[in-house]
Amino acid sequence: MASLSVEEENYVRMSLLLTGISPRAARTFFDSEFAPACLDSTIKKGYNKLFDLKNKNRINQSQWNLLYPRFPDVPDSKTFDLTLMILLLRNLIPITPPLCGFDCLPSAMETTPAADLARIKHYRNYLAHLDDGKLDTGFFNTAWKDITNAIDRLGGQQMKQECDHLNTKPLDQTNQEIMMDIKHSNNEIRELKESFESLKLSHTDMIKFHETLQDDHRKVTTELEIMKTSQKDTVPWNIRGKQFEGTWKRGYSYSLYLEIRF
Repeated sequence: MASLSVEEENYVRMSLLLTGISPRAARTFFDSEFAPACLDSTIKKGYNKLFDLKNKNRINQSQWNLLYPRFPDVPDSKTFDLTLMILLLRNLIPITPPLCGFDCLPSAMETTPAADLARIKHYRNYLAHLDDGKLDTGFFNTAWKDITNAIDRLGGQQMKQECDHLNTKPLDQTNQEIMMDIKHSNNEIRELKESFESLKLSHTDMIKFHETLQDDHRKVTTELEIMKTSQKDTVPWNIRGKQFEGTWKRGYSYSLYLEIRF
């Protein structure tokens, strides 16, 4: 297998950081706010608020199943991803959000737990939208420092040491295979997006076709009403025409007679 370029190695290291270590750091903080022994009761108390978020499509069905599993199972933070943990922290406890909210990269001056969670979320989303599986070294170094400092504050010194080790250790064959899998997955995702766009176009065509059918239906309905009205007349149309012609002729003859007479 061909060796990875520096940019590809950066991508692999960042992927391992954001999918392996940073979620554990976020979970450490989460468990300090939601004690695991009380997590079930806390989530049950927040049912109405969480159900409202579900109705607004802020919580999907898979996440809902993790929050309210079938008896006798209970919710476990180990099954929660970063998005779900942030959602619970934002909505079930009083937490001060970053100055620009949870959906933007906080400034370096913001070092609160909420800012660190938003920081990790930002880089995770950034990485998820990369198609070529490469990271420029300059960006990588800046992002790495930003993320690992957040991990240090959220998860402690031991996790920070794991980050330092990940940044310097040689990537073995397994890591290279991971990179190839990532590239393959990205290609599949791209194809799925293209298929989805095609489906949206097909859906638009179907809507137009449905509108045309509705117009045709209205026209047919109007013609049927006309036919129903004509059928209510007991005299056939051809006979009715002859009757009208006879009446007109008699009226005309009588008028002519009066003119001659007088």
